[in-house]
Amino acid sequence: MTDTADTESKPRNPVARVLMGVLVFQLGIGGLLILGDMQGLRLPSFGPDAPRLTEPVRPGDQRRTFRPDRDRPVTQPARDPGELPNRLVLTQTDGTTYRLEGEITAGDADRLAAMILQSDPRPETLILQSPGGSVQDALALGRTIRAEGISTQMLRGEFCYSACPYLLAAGTTRDIDPDASVGVHQHYFGENTFLPAAFAVEDIQRGQAEVMTYLDEMGIDPLVMQHALSTPPDQIYVLLPEELERYGFTQPSE
Repeated sequence: MTDTADTESKPRNPVARVLMGVLVFQLGIGGLLILGDMQGLRLPSFGPDAPRLTEPVRPGDQRRTFRPDRDRPVTQPARDPGELPNRLVLTQTDGTTYRLEGEITAGDADRLAAMILQSDPRPETLILQSPGGSVQDALALGRTIRAEGISTQMLRGEFCYSACPYLLAAGTTRDIDPDASVGVHQHYFGENTFLPAAFAVEDIQRGQAEVMTYLDEMGIDPLVMQHALSTPPDQIYVLLPEELERYGFTQPSE
């Protein structure tokens, strides 16, 4: 499967539609921050707890607790990666195919960009597995991946959560096994808990606008963010294969 979605099926002006939805959503955040005197930008989770990642995902039942250090998707991978590194690691697997695995931490964009450019042979495909991490580094590294013409891939039973889908989106082609697990949720945009609520909301707005602009650049429908915005940080929304196709991560089935 590749990344080229049927352009005629994509909604008209999706960025404007999503930005309007985000504005309404963020006004609610502002009220919560002010009335509740919240510490930091993490939003509360409402309703019953989500099931664990070890339980199968079905249409309409796609939220799972976000504990990739404890739980893995129900589908068993072809290999056991063990404990993933606490920062991104690039390893060659076969020829021009490399693995990019681990948590995305601050500084990984510059470090991994240098490694990719210095690799011999130069990577043509990156197999991804990551619980996510730094959004800014994911966006910056994703732009390097796209500029270098590198494809991205996900294998059966492996996962790409939180900020990792931005790396996945960067591939010039994207090969995603139907039994791979791709998930999104709300992000943290800022760490200073002493900022006034108005500045905290501004931080969220700026971060979400940057993410949606990036997705549009990569040919992904920014409406995928509706699932991220409605899923608290301690949960993950697992995208079904048909949703990966709908939002442009994969090519429409023939």
